[in-house]
Amino acid sequence: MTKRKMEFTAKLSNLRTAPRKARQVVDLVRRKRVPEAQSILLFTVNKSARHVLNLLNSAVASAKHNRQLEESNLFISKITVDEGPKLKRWHPMSRGRAYPIIKRSCHIAIILGEVVSTEKKLRQ
Repeated sequence: MTKRKMEFTAKLSNLRTAPRKARQVVDLVRRKRVPEAQSILLFTVNKSARHVLNLLNSAVASAKHNRQLEESNLFISKITVDEGPKLKRWHPMSRGRAYPIIKRSCHIAIILGEVVSTEKKLRQ
């Protein structure tokens, strides 16, 4: 019988930031422990860093409340940034021309995993 690993998911939909800019922030914290990731996001100067930090805090709060886990035992096992819907606008130019303006959005999903220590593995 295999034991299922504890995973906690949180999702943020329709964030009005380009996916490429959000991926720059997400790449900083991928596969890091939660306290380290929170400190990195807190001092990252980027608009999407604030939103990723709120999402991370939400996932941590869910893990604490539902399974009574400690924050220091959690790490970011998977975090993805997917493309969301695009708002298409037009900018009028001279001679009757129009140039497109594409306002991009993204979806961010985070999955937290629990760090299993060697002592815990030996007991099982």
